[in-house]
Amino acid sequence: MAWPFRSARPATTGRAPRAPGPRRGRWGFAEGAEIAPGRHVLGRLGGGSRYEVYLAWDEALFALVVAKILRPGAVGDARAREELRREASLVERLAHPCLVRGFGAVLDGAYPHVVLEHVEGPTLHRLVERSGPAAMEQLLPLALHVAAVLHHLAGRGVVHLDVKPANVVMSAPPRLIDLSVARSVEEARTLRVPIGTDAYMAPEQCLPGPDAPPIGPAADVWALGATLFHAAAGRPPFPRRPEAARSADAPTRFPQLVRAPEPLGDRVPAAVSELVRRMLARDPAARPSAREVVEALEPLVAAVPDRLARTRRGLLVPPR
Repeated sequence: MAWPFRSARPATTGRAPRAPGPRRGRWGFAEGAEIAPGRHVLGRLGGGSRYEVYLAWDEALFALVVAKILRPGAVGDARAREELRREASLVERLAHPCLVRGFGAVLDGAYPHVVLEHVEGPTLHRLVERSGPAAMEQLLPLALHVAAVLHHLAGRGVVHLDVKPANVVMSAPPRLIDLSVARSVEEARTLRVPIGTDAYMAPEQCLPGPDAPPIGPAADVWALGATLFHAAAGRPPFPRRPEAARSADAPTRFPQLVRAPEPLGDRVPAAVSELVRRMLARDPAARPSAREVVEALEPLVAAVPDRLARTRRGLLVPPR
């Protein structure tokens, strides 16, 4: 592998928020705290390195929403604000039944945040973690829905860059969430550091640069392949030691650069294993497009017992 490696580490107004913790940079909102006029915190849902995610009540919408708020230490970070602005813009202009919806953003003030649809249901990651590998009757329609979202994004010139089990919510229909690192195809091709989640990053995404294949919609197809593998097998396709995440050696941190995925096993139908294998091709040009993935999955989903496949009808599959 000749690509040069560049390491990248990478809520009535309630009580006022408590001071953020010195290490975590949490807001520590009390229940009922107002983060924008008519928008009140109900509880914390989670977060990442730059964001905290809260369940909130929005008076104007008269509905539960999710507020993704910059952490205290990131409020003054111009790059973090730009990423929030980008996410708000993308969510506003993209619309698909299986893509999380947005309801505006507050980009200035004390609590910059984007307002997102509140979707009920566990993530695919949590479901597999709790119950083990997903049954094909559940996994195949899910894969069809998410592939359709990726086809939509590709048609709009957008790359998600972080498709993974933790970003698929098992609702009806399922939702692909989190556009925080999404880019236009043009922007994605200028990336020079890895962006995404290591185990679900296509090879060209692991080592972006002028000597690597350009990052585009094929990277999302690879990530969906890795996601389907994880759901079907109960583990990622390229296992590694925990300490490998901090390694400066590219093949150690990203085994997908040099290794083939592990076999899926006999419980997975041959047609599904073959499709996932093609999606995980190292060469982007050798992968099927998202549309081709949908077309390959459709007959497999059609064979699912009728009572389990009803949610797909009228949504994704064209009439015959």
